[in-house]
Amino acid sequence: MSILNFYYFIPLVSVISGLWVFVSKRKHLLNTLLSLEYVMLSIFWFMCLHVSLLGHESYFVLFFLTLAACEGALGLALLVSMVRTHGNDCFSSFSVLQC
Repeated sequence: MSILNFYYFIPLVSVISGLWVFVSKRKHLLNTLLSLEYVMLSIFWFMCLHVSLLGHESYFVLFFLTLAACEGALGLALLVSMVRTHGNDCFSSFSVLQC
């Protein structure tokens, strides 16, 4: 039974470390987006592991992966728009009142 706990421990540590980077590193938008994608992939890994150990179908996991890809594309579009309007992706270089 301890090997199953180890399988769940690694994705859980990945999610926690991704959330820690998401909360602590707020200088550039690209770092924030990369940590958010890391969290999504860690949750996907956890869901795949859980579904495969239970022996269920993986349709919901594929739906989650599709939503994570859409979230990544939306984040990159936001990053490109921000770089075009402000010149860089630093949070300190723009104000919400300017947008």
